[in-house]
Amino acid sequence: MGIVKYNPLRELRSMQEQMNRLLDLAWNRDTGEEFREGCWQPPVDIYEDGDAIVIMAELPGVDQQEIEVKIEDNTLSLRGERKHDASIKKENYHRVERYYGTFHRSFALPHSVDQERIKAVCDRGILSITLPKKEEIKPKQVSVEIK
Repeated sequence: MGIVKYNPLRELRSMQEQMNRLLDLAWNRDTGEEFREGCWQPPVDIYEDGDAIVIMAELPGVDQQEIEVKIEDNTLSLRGERKHDASIKKENYHRVERYYGTFHRSFALPHSVDQERIKAVCDRGILSITLPKKEEIKPKQVSVEIK
């Protein structure tokens, strides 16, 4: 996994994508037009400690049965879908700002990850994927006797 330190300037790309989406909605959508669903990417936080790398993805409103976490060829893939509430008629909406439809994120895994012990838990709309490090990769601490 190519872990990159946080850089606030990288957020400009996300902001540009959001502005493009808002402008597209404003200029190309007429009142009463059907909702457009498409591929979106949930925001994630990635951090590392001595024992593991943790990926936390925001997935509010996504049914846990719609979430797929898969590892193939040293790549972790996160897929799923957030659907509109069918009980609300589309013509009753005044504004739709949340993303709907399928989502997909992929992360290259470093060789230090023990792929057999990866765990994923979804709690209150936050998916936490814990990627434990292999034992031989963890830094070892040795006591030094002082005489």
